[in-house]
Amino acid sequence: MGSSCGPTGPEPGAAAERVIYLDNAATSWPKPPEVLAAVQHYLLEVGANPGRAGHFRAAEAGRLVFRARRAVADLLGLHNPMRVVFGANATWGLNQAIAGLLRDGDHAVTTTLEHNSVLRPLHRLQEEGRITLTVVRAAGDGYLDPDEVRRAVQPGRTALVAVTAASNVCGTIQPVAEIAARCRTLGVPLLVDAAQAAGAVDLDLARDGIDLLAFAGHKGLLGPTGTGGLVLADDFDAARLRPLTVGGTGSRSDSVRQPDFLPDVLESGTLNVAGLAGLAAGIDWLHGPGGGPEAVGRHELGLRRRFIDQATARVEGFQVAGNPAGPAVGVVSFTVEGLSPSDLGQGLAREFGVLGRQGLHCAPLAHETLGTFPVGTLRFGFGPFNTAGQVDLAVAALAEICRQERP
Repeated sequence: MGSSCGPTGPEPGAAAERVIYLDNAATSWPKPPEVLAAVQHYLLEVGANPGRAGHFRAAEAGRLVFRARRAVADLLGLHNPMRVVFGANATWGLNQAIAGLLRDGDHAVTTTLEHNSVLRPLHRLQEEGRITLTVVRAAGDGYLDPDEVRRAVQPGRTALVAVTAASNVCGTIQPVAEIAARCRTLGVPLLVDAAQAAGAVDLDLARDGIDLLAFAGHKGLLGPTGTGGLVLADDFDAARLRPLTVGGTGSRSDSVRQPDFLPDVLESGTLNVAGLAGLAAGIDWLHGPGGGPEAVGRHELGLRRRFIDQATARVEGFQVAGNPAGPAVGVVSFTVEGLSPSDLGQGLAREFGVLGRQGLHCAPLAHETLGTFPVGTLRFGFGPFNTAGQVDLAVAALAEICRQERP
């Protein structure tokens, strides 16, 4: 899969032909046709609740859920698929890890590159006086220094280090394995936010030394919205996590106590079975027509570099947030001198059908680090179905908008 064209994907319908969708960092689109077929199959032909009955349709629903667990486990180097816990999104997974692990008096470490899904749970616990928090400042190019993270750890007090695998603002891929090695030496669990990285970066919990990993099903894994969760390493003590929610699990129904085994202990209520069927199909597509996460990542990075090179040459005052050339996923945030990101984004969408996202992208400290706070940036997120031709059209549209807006 090269940067000149995307892999074989859905035939564009009328709506697709009108837009150049570059908002994959928020939610990937279009989805592979296999995802649509899997969702439809569940809704039309299965429909039952997994684990809540003994009939054959409930059993088939359970099989679909297990297939999704196995797909996520295989993707992330996990031996036991029952340590994949499903929730509505990566935000749920991050909250489950943070609130479930930290106790009163604990100390936690995070960084200025994090999404609010990490920052807000930690800051709330800090404001309530329950924990203390150290926020490690990343460099202005958007990368973390593993030794800075290590120096922030307080031996005997730090109970969690939380870092992103790839910035949702500037796309920079972080040295997760190096950070994990330092955390392991110090005996501190590492939580990784893989919302932007899963599906485009080769992640392996055992190889990389990651203890907990939150993932989004609707971004790089190409599944429907409402899918995601938390993955626990095979050697992580699951008993350390208190469940965010308790309730019906379909197991141990003779007791008013929450089951004490995975995934049930952390997974109460009816799952999004239709979404999980689609998620499994999306991961299958990644390994099949997509060529694997590394191939998808190369394709998206190629589009990112093509856009940066062309926009730098053609758009006066174009400035990339973070490192334009270092290791990254297919996410780029940029500004144009003298023009607001909001005006640029709205103009591109309205006049040319080029869809990105403007603003602070739920990561205010990242923008402070990158020097783009409080105005923010315009962000493009390239996906597996974007093409070099679309990038060229987006650059031409950006150049035209800037020409129109300037005197």
